[in-house]
Amino acid sequence: MTAAIEIDGLAKRYGAIEALGGVSVNVERGEVFGLIGPDGAGKSTLFRVLVTLLLPDGGRAAVEGLDVVKEYKKIRSRVGYMPGRFSLYPDLTVEENLRLFATLFRVTVEENYALVRGIYGQLEPFRHRRAAALSGGMKQKLALSCALIHRPSVLFLDEPTTGVDPVSREELWEMLRDLKRQGITILVSTPYMNEARLCDRVALMQSGRFLDVATPREIVERHGRTTWAARGEHMSRLLLDLRANPAVERCFAFGDRHHVTPRAGASMPRLREEMEALGHRQVEIRETLPGIEDCFIQIVGQQKQEA
Repeated sequence: MTAAIEIDGLAKRYGAIEALGGVSVNVERGEVFGLIGPDGAGKSTLFRVLVTLLLPDGGRAAVEGLDVVKEYKKIRSRVGYMPGRFSLYPDLTVEENLRLFATLFRVTVEENYALVRGIYGQLEPFRHRRAAALSGGMKQKLALSCALIHRPSVLFLDEPTTGVDPVSREELWEMLRDLKRQGITILVSTPYMNEARLCDRVALMQSGRFLDVATPREIVERHGRTTWAARGEHMSRLLLDLRANPAVERCFAFGDRHHVTPRAGASMPRLREEMEALGHRQVEIRETLPGIEDCFIQIVGQQKQEA
């Protein structure tokens, strides 16, 4: 059985800018596969090639065994696509948008309602409200419902949680887990590194290239280094002083703490003492488990040193 998505040496340029630098990966059927990387990494370009909105400049790709260039019409009937920006009709109501997309794919809302019931059910009380008047979370649920109403076998979600509140973000990922249980293959991109743990496998992406492709656990095991979490009274100044300390290889803000990658032989108590000697108060430094974001920064740092 072929993979749901096959990507082999895919390349795309915009003039002098290399958006995709020959990326390759297979996404298995029923898998939740995440593209993890910052803005400008090439995630959206890869999505647009796979859903047949852009032609690649090199390499090949196939969705459900269909070539994205030669068999694009067949692909469009089998995939669901939710772009990064809200792209539904703002002047149409919630119900009108859903029925429009069902009509475009020559189905009815009624025949596939079971697939979107868990999502659209939350929107039904607002079905007569114009899409433009919905909250960010509600817009995402409507867009997801429209992408699913024709029962696609592969779902492409380009940064579906960007600009969405934490509660709506968690609800959306719960919906994706339900869709996975129904056998739908999901390719999802996100700039939020902590969402990587919710995927079966991820590709860490930077500057149009894959830095690594593996399960979240494998990436942490492969690239994770000793990591300390530090906090103090004045976090912005603490960040600068930690970065300037010779015992610190790398330090970046991470939520309400700073994640520190210590150099070999560094001492946690001594680092705390040195920060206190610089006038920092209530300094707390403890060991913590590295996450995907720590690994991503570690890989990028290594590449810069090797360049």
